[in-house]
Amino acid sequence: QVQLVESGGGLVQAGGSLRLSCAASGRAFGNYGMGWFRQAPGKEREFVAAISRSFGSTLYADDVQGRFTISRDNAKNTVYLQMNSLKPEDTAVYYCAAQKWTYSRNRNEYNYWGQGTQVTVSS
Repeated sequence: QVQLVESGGGLVQAGGSLRLSCAASGRAFGNYGMGWFRQAPGKEREFVAAISRSFGSTLYADDVQGRFTISRDNAKNTVYLQMNSLKPEDTAVYYCAAQKWTYSRNRNEYNYWGQGTQVTVSS
């Protein structure tokens, strides 16, 4: 079992930056692939980025590639999402998620979810 708590959301102007953090409790954080997803009002939850257990292999959605960076610190049981060049269309609730052993773009493959953190980008 792993419990996830996101932080770092807020209000930022277009072009600005935010760094989201997701702190995991429970043992063996290094056994979990981690992902970030987001959900805007009236839309489905969509994939943003994912990172493998230990070698740092990453996946990104096309519309965040080159602007967002996912990383993890297994010693601190934390995964990060650095978001640069933010756009109003990035406004959403951002969720951290975990799945054992692997990582993917498919939200249905993630077993554990945080409560989400709101990111609002003003134009």
